Formats: sequence, structure tokens, C-alpha cells
Amino acid sequence: MVPAGQPVLIPGTMGTASYVLTGVPRGEAFHSTCHGAGRTQSRHQAARSITGEQLRDRLEAQGIVVRGATWRGLAEETPSAYKDVDAVVTASEGAGLCRKVARLVPLGVVKG
Repeated sequence: MVPAGQPVLIPGTMGTASYVLTGVPRGEAFHSTCHGAGRTQSRHQAARSITGEQLRDRLEAQGIVVRGATWRGLAEETPSAYKDVDAVVTASEGAGLCRKVARLVPLGVVKG
């Protein structure tokens, strides 16, 4: 049996997967790994790129139920405002920082 490190939850976006990872023995990053996909747009830029209503419709067309406190708050978190979490996790695993355990797909999202 391969020893497992600390479990790590890597959040995706409202429309993309999240991951469960585990640390690897003798990892070279001070026993750390990525912490999420990371933004590529500011909240302001993201809110200008799509309305909350449009985002809700897109996500619901993918089978993801979404509810938000405000339309603006929803638009600020559009998946296009983030890096590709699959690529980030694959790169982290390829660098020997972690091991994928599970890929989780969203069924519903609540943004406060």
C-alpha cells in the first residue's frame, strides 16, 4: 500500500470540477500543493463579461442548479474568470506535488 499524505480539497468553479488530492511522500513544495484554479479576471471584469441571469441559464443548461444572493455576485464568479482547474491539478500532479484521488462535478451551487 502506498502511504497517503494529507487530503486536500481543490475547489473548481460553479461550472467545473473540484478535486480531492493527497500529498505525496517527500513532496518538494514544503508539503503543499495548489489551492485552487486561481482567477484570470478581476471580479469587476468578470461582472462586465456576463450577467448573473445569463450565467444561471448557462449553468442550468449543463444540469447545474445555481442560486445567488445577487445577480452581480453570481456574475463575479463566472467560470471564465478562472484558470482551467483540470490543467492546474494535472500540472501539480505532474510536478510530483500531489496525487489525484477523486474528481467531483457540481450538481448545485449556492453563492452568498
